[in-house]
Amino acid sequence: MKKLFLLIAAACASLTAAADEGMWLLPYLQKMNIKEMKARGCKLSAEEIYSVNKSSLKDAIVIFGPGCTGEIVSADGLLFTNHHCGYGSIQALSSVEHDYLKNGFWAMSREEEIPAPGLKVRFIRKISDVTSDILGYVPDIASGEERARIVAEHAAAVRSRIAQDNPGMEVLVKDFFGGNQFFAFVIEVFSDVRLVGTPPTSIGKFGGDTDNWMWPRHTGDFSVFRVYAGPDNKPADYAPENRPYKADKFLKVSVDGYKEGDFAMIMGFPGSTSRYMTSFEIDRMLDIENPQRIFIRGERQAILKEDMAASDKVRIQYASKYAQSSNYWKNSIGMSRGIRKLNVKAQKEAQEAAFRKWAEANTLPTEGYMDALDRIREAVEGNASAFAAEQVLREALYRAVEILTPARSFLAVEKITDQARSKEAMRAFYKDYNPATDRRVAKRMMQIVKEKCGDLPTVFAEVIDKRFGGDTDAYVDYLYDNSVFATEEGTLAFVDDFSVGKRDADPAVVFVRSLDAKLLELADAQRENNRRFKDGHRLYIAGLMRMQPDKAWASDANFTIRLTYGRVLPYDPADGIRYNYYTTLKGVMEKEDPKNPTEFTVPDKLKELYAAKDFGRYANAEGELPVAFLADCDITGGNSGSPVMNAKGELIGLAFDGNWEAMSGDVAFEPQLGSDVGRRGFRAAAAAHDRRGCPLCALRHRQVRRCEMADRRVVDRLTEAESIVEPGSDFRFRFLFITICKQIMALCFFLA
Repeated sequence: MKKLFLLIAAACASLTAAADEGMWLLPYLQKMNIKEMKARGCKLSAEEIYSVNKSSLKDAIVIFGPGCTGEIVSADGLLFTNHHCGYGSIQALSSVEHDYLKNGFWAMSREEEIPAPGLKVRFIRKISDVTSDILGYVPDIASGEERARIVAEHAAAVRSRIAQDNPGMEVLVKDFFGGNQFFAFVIEVFSDVRLVGTPPTSIGKFGGDTDNWMWPRHTGDFSVFRVYAGPDNKPADYAPENRPYKADKFLKVSVDGYKEGDFAMIMGFPGSTSRYMTSFEIDRMLDIENPQRIFIRGERQAILKEDMAASDKVRIQYASKYAQSSNYWKNSIGMSRGIRKLNVKAQKEAQEAAFRKWAEANTLPTEGYMDALDRIREAVEGNASAFAAEQVLREALYRAVEILTPARSFLAVEKITDQARSKEAMRAFYKDYNPATDRRVAKRMMQIVKEKCGDLPTVFAEVIDKRFGGDTDAYVDYLYDNSVFATEEGTLAFVDDFSVGKRDADPAVVFVRSLDAKLLELADAQRENNRRFKDGHRLYIAGLMRMQPDKAWASDANFTIRLTYGRVLPYDPADGIRYNYYTTLKGVMEKEDPKNPTEFTVPDKLKELYAAKDFGRYANAEGELPVAFLADCDITGGNSGSPVMNAKGELIGLAFDGNWEAMSGDVAFEPQLGSDVGRRGFRAAAAAHDRRGCPLCALRHRQVRRCEMADRRVVDRLTEAESIVEPGSDFRFRFLFITICKQIMALCFFLA
């Protein structure tokens, strides 16, 4: 693999990258990026951003929960992230009596901070290139199952060795560039995380689905948590005596504002991109994957939305589930639109034609580059039918029909040895479960599966057709009327009187076994083509790098820590239209819609403040109260909650969303759309925690370029954070989240 190592080294060590495209790996900032960053205005050294031997900006950036980014903003472990990132925990802590979703929550002392069970925060402690330790043992001619086995064996050995050297830490080994490079990450995991503050939904989700992915945006998408540790400042399970985590590095919040053209950078954990996607995969996305997801999720969401509107209890139970579904649903709509509008397929076809020509002229057949694209095409086409069927079953049944979840949890159980623990897990599930809603969803999903899935689970022929004459509604009623898993009471009684016979006879267990067997069958049918695809994908990427050795290549996002940088800028979404680079409180007033109170409610107190123009020191030079802003940074899902920093590495906003015109950016980055001040982006709404300067900002995720974030001119002495003053009972009106987007400042003030 010597040629490969030299290739990767050349790509990562000798080039200076432009900011237009790239989620850059931190270990290569000095060699690839810092010169360009300084030319654009950055005041930091590469060592101050990422250092192997001492504290750096990297140490303030964390993985928040299962799929977001957060940042530490005080010496006592205070953490900012998006409202939608904390949404699941906020929802889990809410009830009809304590509706933190609707009303918000602010801890007035550390004793009032609420533990968030199951929430974890992860710090990246070490990063190391382990490519030679893994690929050094792979023969050049190895492919398919043989190569996968060798790679897996040596990756496991690397993981084991590093884990022994770092007791108590998680170790992840991740592949980059389609399996052409590998890095190991040593991670410290903290599990005592507590809710400090969250705005009400009227701020945190202002605009709802209507505004999602759109600019101009006026959402205050932020929430605040704190990381706690044991007496040795190491991770510890929740205990009342745990102490706030003492951070060696935390972000200072800037009070200097920003202006058009200012340098901006974002560090976080972008989740997934497919910039090396081929035209064959684009066909599958546009013809199969996105249409099925859009249709199935849309049907389920309509039912959830109707039931949520009819009941506060159901609204709280399903708020997080609905949000998780609708975000990617709308993303898929925008993705398909953007790919077609920008003719991305034709761009990919041109690149593929150039690659074939290069491979024929410059490589040998034994190297594999000549047939790399054919391997990808054959794999995609060969798996089309099974892929489509599997997606329908996963979207419509596995993810959507909730009664199957508790049933599945007992499939491998022969004897319940800890009834209390089992009951606790079941109670946690049923806390956010409404049988009537799930029954309605199941009826619609079963109809869809019968109509859309070309390879049905056996339960359709053996039970639904034989016993119910193909009537899926009648079968669903039978299922929910007779399964113990349809209610919490039935499930808890089942735990008390468990037997294998009772489990196996339950109709939900019969259903889930049939579904899981079909999913396994479909996965097996795709396995060989998936191996062929991986080989082709790896060779295609390696070949592109050989074909263009002077280009600075960036690996696809894979939820590892990255840096991107750009400028605060406006953009042009279409001919004759220019969007300003920030929004103001005026836009909140203009968007109020009494006919749509779920998405566009503005409290009376905020209207009074706006009418009085009583913005104090939070107004900009024009007398406006800024809310959100734009910057051209290359980010995507997973960057939600990422800090947006100025040239000095100070916090000015949180990444929280992407603009509609840039939805194809996960597949194909369009430099011209950024350089002409248009079309990619992120929004950010920011806020600050006024404990004499404790900062807070918010933003949200998705898509590249034009990072919309929040204006952060807020509290004096933010740099000194909460260590200076702890609020007491007389601190009530200062212990508020005053936004950088002053909208939040004002609203939270009057709600406090």
